[in-house]
Formats: sequence, structure tokens, C-alpha cells
Amino acid sequence: MKKRTLFLSGSIVTTLLAAATTITGVVMTNHIMYIKKKDDAFIREREIAAKRFDEAWYEGCPKEILTIDSPNGYTISGIYLKPLETKNTVIICHGVTENKINSMRYARMFERLGFNAFVYDHRRHGESQGKTTSYGHYEKYDLQAAVETIRTITGEDALLGIHGESMGAATTLLFAGTLADNADFYVSDCAFSNFPELLKRIFESVVPIDSKYTLPFADFFMRIRDGYSVKEVMPIDAVKHIQKPVLFIHSTPDDFIPSSMTEELYEQKPEPKMLKLFEKGEHAKSFNDNPGDYEQTVAKFLHDYVPAYRNITDSLL
Repeated sequence: MKKRTLFLSGSIVTTLLAAATTITGVVMTNHIMYIKKKDDAFIREREIAAKRFDEAWYEGCPKEILTIDSPNGYTISGIYLKPLETKNTVIICHGVTENKINSMRYARMFERLGFNAFVYDHRRHGESQGKTTSYGHYEKYDLQAAVETIRTITGEDALLGIHGESMGAATTLLFAGTLADNADFYVSDCAFSNFPELLKRIFESVVPIDSKYTLPFADFFMRIRDGYSVKEVMPIDAVKHIQKPVLFIHSTPDDFIPSSMTEELYEQKPEPKMLKLFEKGEHAKSFNDNPGDYEQTVAKFLHDYVPAYRNITDSLL
């Protein structure tokens, strides 16, 4: 009888531990896969109030609404903004929790530098479909579809760049380094270099357990629930294979993704490359807090590292 009681007690404890483990795994991966997004109306109002989104300009700007089929089995919503008589275009990738309205500030900057822009919503953001956020793993395939779509419109002879911010920057580097290095240049603003390391930082701030235990645990559940390992999301490995020029931007006060991660990316990327660290700006706010210097930095990068752009601008002088 005593042995039977001990057996039952052990079974109950095992069942409870298994249940607790499953619940904890689901909660941790929910935080990653279904990160709370900012309200679309809030983003629009914030950008209008900060004078980074000009409604009058937008309404008068020639544009084309594009719906792109993702190879992952859903549709991506985007807007091809064409304020200029040019085929030269920049694709702009926003950060996690944001949407394409947040990209309009960069569209206006690139307009001043001679480019039209394609802005779009990442999967599960804005008007795009998709069930989860994968921090670049699945998003890189969506970016590939966007590049192919824009190339069919502009032609292969057009100058094409990609600008990414935060998760959008990681997506840009993963695309260029693992799928197709076929844009003419890339701008990576506050990308993370190593997704597992970033998750460690996040978990340490929200879970009172050593990250050496939480990370493998979360990775196990991510593989089961979303079909990939967090170890596959490694821009630090991808940049080693990018041959086209990359401008790396970060602000040193960033306490979400440390600027040291961008410095690591810069070190691993073969030439041509350029690095700019701003002394002002929280995460993803380098442009907001240094708009003039930011634009001058991008202009210098284009002139110094993108020969086709230099030839265009020099011919206008």
C-alpha cells in the first residue's frame, strides 16, 4: 500500500511538472511569437504629430497599392510610392510592433536622395497576413518576394536598395546573406546580431531564471510551435556572405539592442561597408533624434560606396 501511494504521488508530481513545463513553454514562446503590436491608429497619429508623416504629401503622391503573395502562404500589403520620375527604388522594412506608416519618414528621406520607395507591412503587422512574428526567419522570404515584385516593375537596370530598422534590419541582412544578395546596397539600422543572445537579454529582464536554462527551453518550444530554431536567426553569420555595400547605423544609448551588436556585424561584414554610431537616440530613434546627420550619413554612404549612385549624382552637377 505504501509503495502504491508513493507511486501515485510520484505520478502526480511528474504530471504536475510536465503541465507546468508545458504552460511555461507556451507562455515564453507566446511572448516571442505574438509580441504585442502597437495600434495602427496610434502609429499614424504619433507620426503625424511628430511631423514625420505628411498626410497632404501622401494623398498627392503617385502610388500603387501592391498585394504580394508570400512563399509562406499568405499575402503582404505594401505601397509603392512614386513621387519622382525615376525607376530607382528603396524597399523599407519596419521594426517589430510597427507598420508601414513608420517607414514613411525614410521614404521622404530617400525621395530627397533621388529614390522612390516601397513600404510594406511585415507578416502579422499592419494589413499583412501571417500568424506569427519570427524576427527575420520567415520575414526574409517575404522580403525576397517584395524584391522580385519591385524588380518586375522597375527592371533590372534600376538602382535598388533596402533599408531596414531593428527587426527589419535583421530581416534585410538575413535576406542578403542567405537568400539573394541582389540589391545594390543595404542600410541596417539597429539590427541585432544574434537572436539567441537578444532573447537571453529579454528573458533575464522578465523571468527570474538563469537564461542558460530558459533559452534551450524556449528554443525547444519554438521548434515545435513555429517550425524553426532561434539559432537559425543569426545575422552575424549572414553578413559574412554579403558582397554588396552595407551601411550599419546604431545609437549608443540603445538599451534594447546594444550598439555593440551592430559593431559585431560591421566587423564580420567584408568590404565595402560603413559604420555610423549616433550619440543620441534610444532604440530605433537614430533618425528621429538626428535627422539631418542621419540623412547626410546615408548620402555620403551612397556617394562613396555605390558607384551607380555616384555616377547619377555627379552627372547632375
